[in-house]
Amino acid sequence: MELRKSVLVGHSAEHMFDLIEQAEHYPEFLPWCAAATIVERDDSVVVADIEIDVHGVRFGIRTRNPKRRPGWMAIHLERGPFRRFHGEWHLTPLTAEGCRIEFDLRYDFDHSVVGRLAAPVFDRIANTLVDAYVARADRMHAAGVLAAAPVAVHEMPTAVETSAEPAPTSTTSTN
Repeated sequence: MELRKSVLVGHSAEHMFDLIEQAEHYPEFLPWCAAATIVERDDSVVVADIEIDVHGVRFGIRTRNPKRRPGWMAIHLERGPFRRFHGEWHLTPLTAEGCRIEFDLRYDFDHSVVGRLAAPVFDRIANTLVDAYVARADRMHAAGVLAAAPVAVHEMPTAVETSAEPAPTSTTSTN
């Protein structure tokens, strides 16, 4: 499976990067995330154990994610029911309070029972992941958690999907 998504958001690259990097908060806003524990974190890497639970399909993964705040983070699987798993987040500042998020994820499940059960669940998770972070940033901003001032819609829409192709507007693709 391959997923590519690009969106423009009315939040700074720094704020969006922090939401993405802080896996310990995933259970607060990602309904499929039963638990998340940071195993290691420094300026260049974050390692996290994430427990996924959707409709009784439960499995754990460990990711080791090299990073360069606020513009880039890779996602590398150390443990989980995947044969192949690699992702990248690219955050490009466009204004002081807006950025472009580009997310690429390539994965295939192994042929274990867990892999066969997890595949359709994870496909849905992957397709809604970027939207979940944007919605979290919007809620935090509305609650005053983010210090940024609101951006006028005509200057930087909160979540507009972009594409190099004229239609459809989504750059989500699967292989």
